[in-house]
Formats: sequence, structure tokens, C-alpha cells
Amino acid sequence: MVPKDLLFTNEHEWVRLEGDIATIGITKYAAGELGDVVFVELSGVGEAVAQGEGMGTIEAVKAVSDMFAPISGEVVEVNEALEGSPELINKDPYGDGWMAKIKISDKGELGNLLSPEKYKELIGE
Repeated sequence: MVPKDLLFTNEHEWVRLEGDIATIGITKYAAGELGDVVFVELSGVGEAVAQGEGMGTIEAVKAVSDMFAPISGEVVEVNEALEGSPELINKDPYGDGWMAKIKISDKGELGNLLSPEKYKELIGE
């Protein structure tokens, strides 16, 4: 199930736009591939991130995976709930399992993201 109101990356991150703020996380597909998430480490509030660059790691039972910034900007919020409950990423990847909010510095980069239809093609859905 791929939500129609989001944009996606080839690395399985999602973006929800609210003005110049992008809420980001990993997709249900990515969460399923990783298995049970046990720890998340992300860039902190106030840090600048660049599209396509690493901004943290996701540790799961099966593997450790890098989290890439889907858009450039400044981290303005991180999901503190994940510190004590990283499993929210598996349970509700598009809701309570969101990871960070980024104040977008270049809206032109949105053109580099995938539509829901293109993301479905990527994952073979």
C-alpha cells in the first residue's frame, strides 16, 4: 500500500509536504525488508542535511541501514518517540513512525523525488 499524498526516493524514504516543512520516514516496503527495527539514530535538530546524503542509521534485527535525506534543508524536529519505541517504524511507518521534519532549503529538489505511481513501479506493486 503506497499512500497517494507522499513523494518517495529510490532508497525507500517518503516525504510529506506541509508548506516548507517535509516530514520524512521510511516506507512500509523498507520497514518490511529490514525486519523489526530496534534502534534509530538521526541527525539532530539544527543540523543541515543534503539530498541523497546520509542523515542517520536504522538498526533492525536483519540489518543496519543508512537513512538518506530525501531533501536538503535543516532538521527542525526528530520523532523523540522512536527513542523508546523504534518499533513504531514497523507498526505505522507513514504515521507515528515518522522520523524527522526538515525545513526545505531548495524546493526544486522535489522534482528528483518519485510519485506514488513511480514508487509502485520501483517496488513491483
